[in-house]
Amino acid sequence: MKKRRVTVIALLLIAGIVGYLLYPKGSKNAPPFAGNQRNRVLPVRIYVVEPHGLTDTYPANSRLNPSEDVNLSFEASGRITEILFKEGSYVKEGQLLAKVNDARLQAQLKKLQAQMSLYKSKEFRQKSLLERDAISQQAYDESKTNVELTEADIELVKAQIRETELRAPFDGLIGLRNVSEGAFATPSTVIAKLTKVSPLKLEVSLPEKFVTMVRPGTELTFHIDDDTTQYKSGVYAIESESSEIHTFTVRAYYPNLKREISPGRYASILLKLDYQSDGLSVPAESVIAEMGRQIVYTMRGNKARRVEIQTGLRTESFVQVLGGLSAGDTVITTGIMQLRDGITVAINLSND
Repeated sequence: MKKRRVTVIALLLIAGIVGYLLYPKGSKNAPPFAGNQRNRVLPVRIYVVEPHGLTDTYPANSRLNPSEDVNLSFEASGRITEILFKEGSYVKEGQLLAKVNDARLQAQLKKLQAQMSLYKSKEFRQKSLLERDAISQQAYDESKTNVELTEADIELVKAQIRETELRAPFDGLIGLRNVSEGAFATPSTVIAKLTKVSPLKLEVSLPEKFVTMVRPGTELTFHIDDDTTQYKSGVYAIESESSEIHTFTVRAYYPNLKREISPGRYASILLKLDYQSDGLSVPAESVIAEMGRQIVYTMRGNKARRVEIQTGLRTESFVQVLGGLSAGDTVITTGIMQLRDGITVAINLSND
């Protein structure tokens, strides 16, 4: 009996020594509760509930597309006589870029213009004679018809000449040319590509459950790789019906007035879905989902109190509180899984 008692005492001494070595006084490895089970105190961090703005966003990726781009080609076939643009340059709407041979059409135009001069002189003389009843109405009408037919022929030839000219349909950046002077071009020959770089378009595929939260004018921000600048844009159009995978396409413009962004870059986008200017919210990590209910623990005095809340808008960091809390309430944000209703807590002021 005496030997057993000595053995028990020795074991208790060993356990005490091990406990001291593992958890010395003030050690960070010590158990989270101080004192015995009845008087245990859980150190926690807190958040004081107060009104502030809360923005719900939808993240997406998009390619920055030019607002317009086109492969340039002639409307008429012919030998290229002039190329008047510099590759990679910025051109203005209506600027003459290239031309095919129009010598035959120019000659035809001169012939018609000479005929027009004669027909107009004849029509003027016959009109004077008609006023004096010196000629018949039919003779005058034939002369007038010749003038009108020649005018129509002149307009036709001018239109054909315009088809031999390649002009910029809009302001933009012209790419590399694919032909040389002297080459024979047809309407299927691509001379170069013209891209309108201001503004740029962004497209976002938005799940249909969010589509009612977006309208023309809805804000979005984006950034591109290797650029810390946050760019701002706005939605200008929404697709009229959903796709087969139940998404809507939302399209936005970025002005790009200084042409600082090249089309084709990929952007990381945050689309602003909703904004609450003065709602109550709590940190997302303080909310516990429990059997379909949303629970937080508040600190009242030195006790933790379990509170059921009604939630609304959610962001990555915060959850909107529609009911259950008031401004000024103190919500516990750490040690969530160890909290119980009525447990004693103390504010953790350390930096750990």
